[in-house]
Amino acid sequence: MMNVFMKKKSLVARESFQNTQHIHFEEGIILWIDLLHPTIEEVSYIAKTYMLDIPTKEEREEIEQSARYWEDSTSITINTYFLIRSSEFELHNKTVTFILYKGILFTIRYNEFKVFDEIQERVLASPKNFEDGFDLLSKIFEVRIEKDADMLEGAGRETSELRKNVVFNDKNINHDIILTKLSILQEINMNLRDSLFDKRRAITALLKSDKVDMDVKKNLTIVLKDINSLVEFTTVNMNVLDNIQNLFTSQINVEQNKIIKVFTVATMAMMPPTLIGTIYGMNFEHMPELHWEFGYPIAIIVMIISTILPVIYFKKKGWL
Repeated sequence: MMNVFMKKKSLVARESFQNTQHIHFEEGIILWIDLLHPTIEEVSYIAKTYMLDIPTKEEREEIEQSARYWEDSTSITINTYFLIRSSEFELHNKTVTFILYKGILFTIRYNEFKVFDEIQERVLASPKNFEDGFDLLSKIFEVRIEKDADMLEGAGRETSELRKNVVFNDKNINHDIILTKLSILQEINMNLRDSLFDKRRAITALLKSDKVDMDVKKNLTIVLKDINSLVEFTTVNMNVLDNIQNLFTSQINVEQNKIIKVFTVATMAMMPPTLIGTIYGMNFEHMPELHWEFGYPIAIIVMIISTILPVIYFKKKGWL
């Protein structure tokens, strides 16, 4: 689907087209052409109409700097990551393509993002704030970074809560739940960091371009500062998660040592009565104790005493 935002005097109108056969632009200044789940025909139509080199799916996913940002004499092309939530605990980076050509912003995306819906509403409600595609791109990055900051704050709160559970050894949370939460939070932070790195690289390149006016560069500079602070925050979060993992591993080792200690003490405590029972289980002919009237109860009492004495000794030593 193709959404076209066209400025007419002081207003912005939106027109939607399902296929290229019905495309007809009324008079006005085109600000933004948003291609959502575009067909081959739609991409081909834009490429031919505006003489643009639109990257293929393979080119969109390449991670080299030259594949993420390039510009020529008339256009700027940016491939950058935008986070999308696939479930309550999963975030994935999806590539969005931005092309700036003679003040028009082209966006090519194969996923729905709330950021784009929000920007579209802002364009229609406040057209004076958007003079060209560069203003739109700046605002999209600004809103996206705000969303990333909210996600990062949420991940930070969950990380702090998880650390409390591990440090204070909350008995209501088992090890499997802690490991699952730890893995999820690490994945979220890594995806957030990758997304922020990618956008920082694109904005840094934009700031060096002579096609971008000073007002837009000022806004992008502020966004870049926000990105840098968020990158530092993700680094702190990752360090905290590593610390939690080390604490959790140490706790498991301590618990395992306690279990091994209990079994060791139990084994040591049962050795004397086992020895006594083994001796009196022998079938030698000359064993005077076998003919004692109280031989059996005495042997039982000796075995009980020999079991209790090591336990008392280990407790005094602090091993239990």
